[in-house]
Amino acid sequence: MSAQPQTSRGAATYQRILDAATEEFAQHGIAGARIDRIVSAARTNKAQLYAYFGDKERLFDAIFLSSLERITNVVPIDADDLADWAVRLYDEYLRRPDLIRLATWTRLERRPAGHLVETHEHYDDRKLAAIAEAQAAGRIRAGDPFDILAMVIAMSMAWSPVSNVYAASDQEPDDVHDKRRALLHDCVRRATAPAEQDRPRR
Repeated sequence: MSAQPQTSRGAATYQRILDAATEEFAQHGIAGARIDRIVSAARTNKAQLYAYFGDKERLFDAIFLSSLERITNVVPIDADDLADWAVRLYDEYLRRPDLIRLATWTRLERRPAGHLVETHEHYDDRKLAAIAEAQAAGRIRAGDPFDILAMVIAMSMAWSPVSNVYAASDQEPDDVHDKRRALLHDCVRRATAPAEQDRPRR
């Protein structure tokens, strides 16, 4: 848990540390990140960084959990239109590829199997409840809500920095992105559509 600054000047320093650390960890990972580079980019010193965050591991925790909260807040789930949600996730990955790289380093260096966020085990509860409610109403195919969630997220990341085929860039032409969005939307819609036996009987 990081210590919150008490002054506006401290808040500005705190945010500069977060911004610099996000870039550093996204590029170099947890083991490869260097505190010296972070404090230099943030125009502060090690004593200030340690006062706010404690150590490098807890600094990474702070920026990683912040990245998850950002995605949740900026791209809230719509269980009645998972296809649209997937497209909005695609757009967020274009805007902030660093957030996906942070998750990738976490998987590589901390959690090679199981849930990505061990200390945030209830992080997906609201999403899962929304999917389960839509399933009960016959708007989404039956199955484990977590598996549905995982599949839609994976499809949304098909062209993200974790792709082993092709990583998209916001520098590509708009029409290229529009074609991918249309394909993604159609594939997710088809994949999550309820089968006839999933629809409620009248």
